[in-house]
Formats: sequence, structure tokens, C-alpha cells
Amino acid sequence: MPLTVKEVEAAKPSTNEYTLKDRDGLFLFVAQTGVKSWHFRYSFAKKQRRISFGTYPAITLQRARELTSTARTQVANGIDPSVQRPRASDSRTEDDDTFRTAAKRWFEGKQDAGRSTSTLDKMRTYLDKDILPVLGDKRLPDITRADCVRVQERFEKRNALNVAKKARGWLREIFSHAIARGQCEYNPASELKVIAKEAPKATPYPHLLEPELPAFLNALDKSTSRLTARVAAWMTILTASRPGMVRYAEWSELDLEEGLWTISAAKMKMRRAHVTPLPSQLIKALAQLRAVTGRHRYVFPGIGTKNDVISENTINLVFAKIGYKSRMVGHGARHTASTLLREHGWNRDHVEMQLSHMEEGVAGDYNHAMYLPQRKAMMQWYADYLDALKDGLATNLVEKFARRVNIYGRSQKSRAAHQ
Repeated sequence: MPLTVKEVEAAKPSTNEYTLKDRDGLFLFVAQTGVKSWHFRYSFAKKQRRISFGTYPAITLQRARELTSTARTQVANGIDPSVQRPRASDSRTEDDDTFRTAAKRWFEGKQDAGRSTSTLDKMRTYLDKDILPVLGDKRLPDITRADCVRVQERFEKRNALNVAKKARGWLREIFSHAIARGQCEYNPASELKVIAKEAPKATPYPHLLEPELPAFLNALDKSTSRLTARVAAWMTILTASRPGMVRYAEWSELDLEEGLWTISAAKMKMRRAHVTPLPSQLIKALAQLRAVTGRHRYVFPGIGTKNDVISENTINLVFAKIGYKSRMVGHGARHTASTLLREHGWNRDHVEMQLSHMEEGVAGDYNHAMYLPQRKAMMQWYADYLDALKDGLATNLVEKFARRVNIYGRSQKSRAAHQ
């Protein structure tokens, strides 16, 4: 049943936050602090999303339903309400000194800067769910350090420590922008890190080192997974690309004659266009796959009409089915390639460019070298070396190509003797 005005008025804070469902995706979110905010859930581009319309009683039940109706119309017309948000109040202006307005301006700046859709979705979700319910309607000069601590504690109570770290950065930026605009005098989020719970240290993705590769490659060669999944797995390995980039590869991006894959800046994590060479082994596999999926936009389309591309678990499942569950994952292939290439003396800059890593600081801003001829040679060597490992013929390639001491600390000559 839809909510009534009396039910909205009577909603009291509890030991845990909770929601009261209205209709058409609208619900009332009641925070532990007692702040009540209107949220709207909807589906857009095959993803579940939600936005906030503001807090009660500033936004009445009737007004929230009007905003819901507007948002539903936007969705029906192919417009994402999180990008073009319905106006919650005609009385708010750009000079409004509430945190909500400052956060809105900051978020729009992130949109204008071309941040990825997935990043913007995360920002929007945590703003609406955790930050705005506490700070949204407070005037910027009135917000205290204790208020910001309460925001941090919302994340920590559910052990979302990595998200808490990101949120601290967002808060600092929002207040810094407000200071620059003369809307407040100090940043109450500046010292949150001192009292924050420490996030767990990042661990590398499961990956394999050179001695483990022959058995893995032979098992992968005998994989019974469907062709689309197998080629996606090999493409991840032979290009050292992020699995997400592989999953969303488009036939229009591939030039099989030139052996190049060109990815636009909009799709890249670092927002910079990237070109990666395709070794001959991968070109052959892609040519075979084109006869199957070439009529689709994406190289690796999903099954049925609901999924544009293969799922994020497809590549890992290929590895799991050949006995490497928890030992090797798609992203781990990047660790494997980086380690092996560096161990065999390939130039660090060429390896880092292949991984689409950007240098820090000024060097990263000015170094736009693609090193494409060098990377073509490097990745063809890598594909050939993996073949040689698989066939037990790696010694000759080590003698021919490797330049430096290997992982055993032996010279090239002693390594050949060892093998």
C-alpha cells in the first residue's frame, strides 16, 4: 500500500536505518539520526540505480510523488534522472549555502570532467545513501567535525572501509570548493583519516608465475568452454588488458589486418585513448570468432537479449573449469604479463604502456608516447614465449630474447642448463 502523510510524519529513527515503500519506485529512507529523505529506485541501461529527491518535510509526500512522475517520464524517454535530475525545489538557487547544493555543484563538475559512468554511479549512490541524509540540509558554515565523523561512522559500521576512504576524499573536495567560493572558512573533513578505521591492505589478484604457466596453458588449450568465452580468456592473457575492456571490445575497434585494437578515452579507466597490439595467435582466434559474432556490435556478446556482453564472471569461469579457481583470474593475467616481461628484460616504459598505466606527476601529463612498434614486438614475443612454455620449447626463446637475469637469479647460460 502507498504511504500516507500520517505514516511519513510518524516514522521515527531506530537503531538501524530503514525504508518505507510508497509506489512507483519511491520510498522514504529513515536514517539513524532521524533525517528522512526521499529516494527513487529505477532501472536504466540495464542497471539498478537510485537518486535522492531531498529530505522531509522540505519535500512533502505529494511533491516527492510529482518528482517521481517526472523521473519516470525521463526514464521512459531514455534520459537518466541521475544525470538530468528533476528539480526538488524551485526555491533553491546557486547561492544556496547548504551542503546539498555544494555537493550538487561538485558532482556536476565530476560529470563535466568526463568521469566514467561506473564511478559517477558510485559517487551518486553513496552521496544519496550516506552523506546527504546527514549533511544535506545543513548550512556549510554550521557543519562541524562531529557531523563529518558521523558520516564516516556510517560506512565503518558496515565495514565499508574502502568506500569510507573514497568518501573522505569527496568530503574534503566539496568543502574545499565551498571555501574557495567563500561559503565557509574551514574544512571540517580535513582530519577524518586520523581517527578512521584502517582499511585492509590490498592483495594482488590471483595470478601465475612462469614455472606454473606450462600446465595452465596446456589445460587452457584443452578447455571445453564455448568459443566466445575461450577467446575472451585468451585475449585477456595475450593483451594484458583489463577484463572489463575485453568484455566490451567492439568489432569496430579491431583492425585485424594491422593487428591493432584501438580503445577510446571514454572507455578507458585513465580517460586516455589506448592502442594495443594484437599478436598473430590472437588475430587467428578473433578471425575465427568473427564468423560467429561478427554481426554483433560487441566481440563477446552476452547470451540472450538481456546482456549486451558476456558477464564479468565469464573469463574467471573459464579458468575455474580447467582447475584454476582462486589460482588465476582475468585481472591476474596483467600481473603475470608484467612480471614475466620485466623478468625477461623488456623495457619498463613499454610494459607500463601496455598495461595502460599512467606515470604520476608531471611525467604522466607530458609523456604521450605510445611505443607502438616496440610493444608490437614485445607482445608478439610474449605470445610466442607462452606457446613455447606450453610446448616445452622455451629454452630457445630465452636464449634469443631474454636480456637479463631470470627469477632464479641465474644467467641465461645457467638457466638453459637448468631447463
